[in-house]
Amino acid sequence: MSENRYAHPEYLVETAWVAEHLNDPSIRLVESNEDPLLYETGHIPGAVKVDWFTTLQHPLRRDFIDQSEFEALCSRLGISNDTTVVFYGDKHNWFACYAFWLFAYYGHERLKIMNGGRAKWVAEGRPLTKDIPTYPPTQYQAKAPDASIRAFRDEVFRHMEQKLPLIDVRSPQEYSGELLHMPGYPQEGAQRGGHIPGAVNIPWAQAVNTENSTFKSPDELRALFQSRGITPDKEIIAYCRIGERSSLTWFVLKYLLGYPKVKNYDGSWTEWGNLVNAPIEK
Repeated sequence: MSENRYAHPEYLVETAWVAEHLNDPSIRLVESNEDPLLYETGHIPGAVKVDWFTTLQHPLRRDFIDQSEFEALCSRLGISNDTTVVFYGDKHNWFACYAFWLFAYYGHERLKIMNGGRAKWVAEGRPLTKDIPTYPPTQYQAKAPDASIRAFRDEVFRHMEQKLPLIDVRSPQEYSGELLHMPGYPQEGAQRGGHIPGAVNIPWAQAVNTENSTFKSPDELRALFQSRGITPDKEIIAYCRIGERSSLTWFVLKYLLGYPKVKNYDGSWTEWGNLVNAPIEK
């Protein structure tokens, strides 16, 4: 691999590539935003909406939709097993990576992130529409959940006890315990503040160029993580508050840097900070 190339560049496409493939029936654009109303104000022509909360979360228990519900979702969006699904969204593609991660969890193989997300597409003056597309339903068949990319709390306990790498991608104020929630999101806090013992703090947005929401270069990303002891020879678990910010860090490590063993702990701080008798550092 060339030092200046991402490990798996096929998982990342540029806005110009998307513009050239707007009418390609083998591709489905998916917009997934933190702001649930943004899609309706205008989206890339042909893009469907996948809301992280109402679309991807189970309506009753704290978990994702199950395998059959995921199959129904893909079928409804006109996504077949061989469709190339391209995700983009607001806030540096944070929820686009979250949706990408769930599609990977259920075994969809042809996945991409649009580098720069909504912000870059809009900044370049590319077209938006308010038309809501419809597609013929498919007979989608998901695979069993991929345990190699998702961590649950018992595994996080073992990881902590064995002093294996944990990345807390939240803000420094959340990591230190100064804040019990993400800045501006008090409804998603926890009983206790701080971080999982041994976790290093590498805020998620340090992996992107803030001026255009694109990912930083391979050299910059390697320096960012390896300087903190996050190296590709180790088993790594990333977490935030509900797994959305850490899914972007997971994407960077797994696909842009080629780390072979990376998991996202989506229970994250809203679970750990509320667990009775769970150890916490400040």
